[in-house]
Amino acid sequence: MSQKIGLLIGTNRPEAMSLEMAGYYENKLISSGAEIIKIDLSKLPPDFAFSALYHNKGKHEDFNLFQESLDSVDKLIFFVPEYNGSFPGVLKTFIDGLRFPDSFRDKKIALVGLANGVQGNAIGLSHIGDILSYMGANVMGLRVKLGEISKHFDGKELSHPMYDQFINTQIEKFLNF
Repeated sequence: MSQKIGLLIGTNRPEAMSLEMAGYYENKLISSGAEIIKIDLSKLPPDFAFSALYHNKGKHEDFNLFQESLDSVDKLIFFVPEYNGSFPGVLKTFIDGLRFPDSFRDKKIALVGLANGVQGNAIGLSHIGDILSYMGANVMGLRVKLGEISKHFDGKELSHPMYDQFINTQIEKFLNF
């Protein structure tokens, strides 16, 4: 049976490296027979932080499409760029706008960190991992941390063989998770 996997691009920055890395994963996952749904935060309604949260939760038709995409997948891979030593605020705001407490409950999630620094957003992955665990998700222990990403990834190909090895291992384990 084919798995339906969501690729959540954790930034709303246009043409983000996270989106390109999600495409890299997508190609590998499709070859394994997985069905892919991209959840791209750059496509969020511009006003969602004011029109889809709190007393408006569930009332914003365009934001609700993101909830439906999330609900439709068996598993998720988060692509999380480093912003100010953590993860993008838009990702936290997105999570805050989702249905609580069950949007991530029992979902299997893998994390991929991207940074121009050497640690590959290790701290940000820790932060988002804690939030997702609090929300009842099953976060896979193997987290891929891609440091100095702009030196090693041109948007299509990786020049660092160890990174490709880490990614292949994560994908293999995630498909069996």
